[in-house]
Amino acid sequence: MPDDLPDAVLVSRIRANVERVRDRIARAASDTGRDPASVRLLVATKTQPLAAVRAAVAAGVDLVGENRVQELVAKAPALHDDVAAGRLRTHLIGHLQANKVNAVVGLAACVETVDSLALAQRLSRRAETVGADLEVMVQVNVSGEASKSGAAPDAATGLALEVASLPRIHLVGFMTIGARTSDDTTVRRGFALLRDLRDDVRGQASGTSAARELSMGMSGDLELAVTEGATVVRVGTAVFGERA
Repeated sequence: MPDDLPDAVLVSRIRANVERVRDRIARAASDTGRDPASVRLLVATKTQPLAAVRAAVAAGVDLVGENRVQELVAKAPALHDDVAAGRLRTHLIGHLQANKVNAVVGLAACVETVDSLALAQRLSRRAETVGADLEVMVQVNVSGEASKSGAAPDAATGLALEVASLPRIHLVGFMTIGARTSDDTTVRRGFALLRDLRDDVRGQASGTSAARELSMGMSGDLELAVTEGATVVRVGTAVFGERA
């Protein structure tokens, strides 16, 4: 069997993990009166071999996220048929350097990590050049931690409105990484802040009405994110296990 094809054992293990994560999402949504179907699972595939990604797709995953542009570029050809058939969408969920924009447009369906107008403009120009449409989210650093990328909360609304006005890119929502703390109240406060920013932006100007997505919550804090309104949770470890 080729190295990039998953065996039955790998598919079975990942399917069981995916089901556990979906159960966590469903319980968190139900506990707050939300429809579990309103929260999508994005499986984060950072450093995962192609066989593991294919196993996730075989297990019913239809949304994956790459942190690194080089991994997106390397895996995209092998996943092309799934994408073309509508079985799979790929998001870029890691920081995007300006010099990597050309490689991303046309491969990623959505860039979740737009944190400056300059980056959005580059994406827009590239999308115009290749005749593509690209979904984007504005990344917001709700915790203020220096280790995290994202626009400052007080700048996020203005940035989102400017991004929404650019051609060929479509603002679909906001993304954040939760505060790195064991204090659930602090984590929830950050997620609630992103929700409030989203609500403030929607309907303010042409191009913002579709900005409904809240990409927030990972393996360790997805329940808190769902409670505060997440529409996308990004999960890697709980699906694939700890990275070596």
